[in-house]
Amino acid sequence: MPHDGQTPPTQDTVILDDLLSLTAAALPPLDALLETATARVTSQVSEDGRISGALVEQHQTAAHGLAWIATYVQALRQMQTWAERLSASGSFGETEQLIQQIAFGEYLWQLYGGLQMNQGEMLRLQDLGLDQSDMRAMMEPAIMTLTQRGNTQAARTRLVELMQEHSADIITGASGLDDELEMIREQFRRYAVEKVEPFAHDWHLNDDLIPLEVIEELAEMGVFGLTIPEEYGGFGLSKASMCVVSEELSRGYIGVGSLGTRSEIAAELILAGGTEAQKEKWLPQLASAETLPTAVFTEPNTGSDLGSLRTRAVKDGDDYRITGNKTWITHAARTHVMTLLARTDPETTDYRGLSMFLAEKTPGTDEAPFPTEGMTGGEIEVLGYRGMKEYELAFDNFHVKGENLLGGEEGKGFKQLMETFESARIQTAARAVGVGQSALDISMQYAQDRKQFGKPLIAFPRVSGKLAMMAVELTIARQLTYFSAFEKDEGRRCDVEAGMAKLLGARVAWAAADNGLQIHGGNGFALEYKISRVLCDARILNIFEGAAEIQAQVIARRLLA
Repeated sequence: MPHDGQTPPTQDTVILDDLLSLTAAALPPLDALLETATARVTSQVSEDGRISGALVEQHQTAAHGLAWIATYVQALRQMQTWAERLSASGSFGETEQLIQQIAFGEYLWQLYGGLQMNQGEMLRLQDLGLDQSDMRAMMEPAIMTLTQRGNTQAARTRLVELMQEHSADIITGASGLDDELEMIREQFRRYAVEKVEPFAHDWHLNDDLIPLEVIEELAEMGVFGLTIPEEYGGFGLSKASMCVVSEELSRGYIGVGSLGTRSEIAAELILAGGTEAQKEKWLPQLASAETLPTAVFTEPNTGSDLGSLRTRAVKDGDDYRITGNKTWITHAARTHVMTLLARTDPETTDYRGLSMFLAEKTPGTDEAPFPTEGMTGGEIEVLGYRGMKEYELAFDNFHVKGENLLGGEEGKGFKQLMETFESARIQTAARAVGVGQSALDISMQYAQDRKQFGKPLIAFPRVSGKLAMMAVELTIARQLTYFSAFEKDEGRRCDVEAGMAKLLGARVAWAAADNGLQIHGGNGFALEYKISRVLCDARILNIFEGAAEIQAQVIARRLLA
């Protein structure tokens, strides 16, 4: 980075002196940069003093780039919070210091020189209308020191040495969570190691459904009622606990980690928009897994444009008849109830006129996956994320009881669904961290065991460097995810924070899986190696629960508003 002739002092040790002061000093210039970037993009997308949707689309790279910059700034802020919390408790050891130093060194450089929105799109500050004079806001001594000497090969090598010394630790470095949440992590990590990891690859290769006994065991452990209030049969725990559970189960296998997602979405819908009678009926059944739900929203030609759904629900006395097509419905065959979004007002063509139903169905079998009258379906074969299967569904005068209109009022469906997005995206971010951690686990072991040219792969700097960056970026994504969960637990609006966590977490998971396969070399391309499965599983994270482009759009619109 240019630095007006200033030369940072030399440093012989791996860890920078006064690290926390340096990283703290780096944050105000980032805030200034974000403020300038926001102003520049606002000027590009405004018309007559208001944000124009057409101009946002026209300047989409700039708008989405603003979302990515804001995500990086928030991620580094949460890393600073994490480091200061650990330092205050005496837990900011060498491993944590190296993670903090490398994180700031890398992300500061990316902010200045080029940020990877995905593996094929590089964002630069000039794309947002910034010039060299604007970029000088980052030419502060602390930032120059961190960019010059934060993410060095020596630092990465030392971090991996420590990772090998502490291989028995559940994750690299301290999480910063309290003892109760760490106890939950240990419990679900043990379960994943014993009951999930030994079988996950065969489930994937055979395209098997996750065994029902696993669902029953998870139900006994409280997974499906984790955040449902106690008065409705749940445990009433925090969204942060949901993150830890989802992370560790997804580390074992994303399908298992995702089993609770549908219950989480259904419970959120009912808690936020259901009548008291609906809460009393459905929530205890969801919490116990007596009733397994599935989310039925997407249609073949709508994708993320849920407002344009065409599936219709027509009044039939006090009840409804539903006709239309849905696609990408996860775990559709085995489940008992569908949270189903349909159009009750045929005069509308947007989100108005959509209603949400708790549509009951009979669980299917392998021979008859969809036995309920008025409903048919077929499996969609997929690369990964296989444990629950994906389906296309067709409804033809499918019967839904009038009492199962969510909230008892038509036209509220889209609003009700929007209220679930925060929790769904936080949970998806946690799943992404778990999948990325699985890639690190598998790749670390392979790099230690595999010998080339007379020594283990992990002894080669470009291999150990990949492992180090996996650990660092997983810590960043983890802290951003926990932050969004804490915000949700405090009752604060966190759609931006949840979107940021999902946006970054999905990219980190894919990078970890891709680098993990590279470490495996040709073996990684063989189906028998677990990393091939993790790569397939990681790829979906940038698409479901809102594609990366949708996340960036949501974040950008909020920042510009």
